[in-house]
Amino acid sequence: MKEYKTYYSSPIGVLEICASDKGITRLDFVKKRKTISSNHAILAECKKQLDKYFKGTLKTFTLPLDTQGTVFQKSVWSKLKKIPYGKTLSYGEIASKIKNPKASRAVGMANNKNKIAILLPCHRVIGSDGKLVGYASGVWRKKWLLEHEREKC
Repeated sequence: MKEYKTYYSSPIGVLEICASDKGITRLDFVKKRKTISSNHAILAECKKQLDKYFKGTLKTFTLPLDTQGTVFQKSVWSKLKKIPYGKTLSYGEIASKIKNPKASRAVGMANNKNKIAILLPCHRVIGSDGKLVGYASGVWRKKWLLEHEREKC
């Protein structure tokens, strides 16, 4: 599988965007850009949609995704896509939505394996007590993303 890669400067750090011919495979915060960058229509469209998201004018991404994971992980990720902009769900609520109410820890692990930040909005998943927990790119980014979305609702 051929992989294409580019970078995007967001208000909260540099994002590395990777894609196959099928869709986005990874969107993750990195410390710095590497010199290699690809041109591909999916990457260009991702940058356009991220621009709109960070300006507050895009609430739903329409990019094709090429996720790699277990059946369970993909079931969790499909529920992430359905969490409305500016809203949150708990790990337990996601577990209930996938008809496995005792799997909140497993939902947390699936969230941790999500390689497509923002597009698969794991930042919208919080602890059952309402606390912001478990964001691989830093809880401060999770807080920023949630506040950004709530401001634009």
